[in-house]
Amino acid sequence: MRQRARLVVEKPFGRDLASAQALNRALLKSFPESAIFRIDHYLGKEPVQNLLYFRFANSFLEPIWNRNYVQSVQVTMAEDFGLRGRGALYEELGAIRDVIQNHMSEVVALLTMEAPIGRDPDALRDERQRAFRAMRPLSTADIVRGQFRGYHSEKGTAPDSRVETFAAVKLHIDSWRWAGVPFYIRAGKQMPITATEVLVELKRPPQAVFDASAQYQPDYFRFLLSPDVSISPGARAKLPGEAMVGKQVELVFHQAQVSEMTPYERLLGDALRGDPMLFVREDSVEAAWSVVDPVLGDATPVHEYEPNTWGPAEADQIIADDGGWHNPKPIAEKAVDATK
Repeated sequence: MRQRARLVVEKPFGRDLASAQALNRALLKSFPESAIFRIDHYLGKEPVQNLLYFRFANSFLEPIWNRNYVQSVQVTMAEDFGLRGRGALYEELGAIRDVIQNHMSEVVALLTMEAPIGRDPDALRDERQRAFRAMRPLSTADIVRGQFRGYHSEKGTAPDSRVETFAAVKLHIDSWRWAGVPFYIRAGKQMPITATEVLVELKRPPQAVFDASAQYQPDYFRFLLSPDVSISPGARAKLPGEAMVGKQVELVFHQAQVSEMTPYERLLGDALRGDPMLFVREDSVEAAWSVVDPVLGDATPVHEYEPNTWGPAEADQIIADDGGWHNPKPIAEKAVDATK
């Protein structure tokens, strides 16, 4: 009977690398790794699964999905609210532990991993693990932390707390495919909108044959993961008329919201069936902690920022060499902006 038992463990899986390793050792004393299901609800979200599907169910991305064509990648997770009564819990977490070490790093792994060699669940998890191992540990020069003004008035927070409600990081992927391509991640509370978006910006053409290339955004792929779900390639098209000038256009594939299982319903059903594909393996947990471990705690200062803004101004310095942050917008606004 014991051999058939399965254990579901909710994140966070530790609060740093050492505690994650200790937790894994404790779990493995009573259960084999095959019976442990570490649940991160983000992997059960339909848009996140669609990101993985879109990459490997189509062939047109593969030739350009590498350092030869991709200039940079931005991943933004913005929330337009504060702690919502979770002050005491958030004091133990902060933005890095709460979403960057797990949710955001999982998204980057799906963007950068190689194709699984088959449909076996561990084939996918093996490639995710290789992607985690390729992530270079962060240094203090790679991160900016922030805390929104008014944080200390939230219930459950310490009056002198330096816990971050915002973090922006520059991540390097030390693999053949992605060497030299910067991955910029930011996550924050009390921001202008609630949205999670991935922007993969491609390199500019080698010569400006028509318009001056410095005056417009390069081609890109935009993946909006929430609250709407869409995939949008962006490119230039000629404006009508005699002059050889163009405009930015964006083709939006908008997925209509349909009734679906919640992430926990999906993942708990998978656990009951013994399907581990969307669960986090021991080695991936420890690899993800290895990336953020050097910058946890008070390794870097915390900069105050105003609510309803995109974080502290210091975060702009991280991405200054790549043209600055592209702030997520609702789909209706994007449609208008693309015609300008």
